[in-house]
Amino acid sequence: MFSYALFSGITLGGMYALVAMGLTLQYGVSRIMNLAYGELVIVASFIAFVFMTSLGINPLVGLLIIIPASFVLNWVIYRILLTPLVARAKNRGMLEVDSILATFGLLFIVQGVLLVWFGGNYYSYDFLNNAVDIFGATIAANRLVALGFAVVIGLGFYLILTRTRMGTALRAVAVDPTSARLVAIDVNFASCFAFALGGAMAAVGGVLVSMFLTFSTSMGVVFTMKALIVVIMGGVGNMLGALIAGLILGVAESLVATYIDPGLTIAVTYVIFLLVLLIKPSGLFGRAAS
Repeated sequence: MFSYALFSGITLGGMYALVAMGLTLQYGVSRIMNLAYGELVIVASFIAFVFMTSLGINPLVGLLIIIPASFVLNWVIYRILLTPLVARAKNRGMLEVDSILATFGLLFIVQGVLLVWFGGNYYSYDFLNNAVDIFGATIAANRLVALGFAVVIGLGFYLILTRTRMGTALRAVAVDPTSARLVAIDVNFASCFAFALGGAMAAVGGVLVSMFLTFSTSMGVVFTMKALIVVIMGGVGNMLGALIAGLILGVAESLVATYIDPGLTIAVTYVIFLLVLLIKPSGLFGRAAS
């Protein structure tokens, strides 16, 4: 029982971390607080559902279509919806407020379209649902595959940010956009690229989650909330922090659901979140403002 709860928590935490890494990139580089982020996760889940049930396309194969499509979609969203806000913002604080209002509206637009197409029911599909024995615990194969892909994609994402010229440019913009311009970095392009890449990460999370969880058109706000909590707990802009915070929340929720009551999973999430903020307000790996 314990091994099953632990492994389920690690899988769930890996999904939280993967999704949160995209959001922390969007906010850290672009300074866009994207409240519609969770809706993009759910959109990817429904696309994977349609691919599997209507077209017979394996969701893992579907990633080859969904990832670039999500990148392009988020690029367009940034260019059309958010670039005017960036241009008129006098400072980062103003941009954050404007982006919250704009993406809050986008949240309802996306959710409304999904409700028209799919209604309010819960959806799932059968994919690699056979049982696998791991250290005495019976785990569904789809959870193992989802965790494996999350690890590989998350590691690749981290290497892009730390081992490539583009990743170095993105980190420079996140630290100081003004100084980044002085070394010939196109800050506007970097911000747009970071927003699009973060959106692609949301799509990856949505596809992987759809493989082993039920989902509905109204669940986007849940993923946005969890991603925000993970980002703040880990330290804004810190990828390692997002990974560890995601795993902590996933394992805690799984243990509480298994041994106490599934209805308390949201409560334990907020308890852990508040404890971290009380002990270390800047997050587990965040730096206190000077």
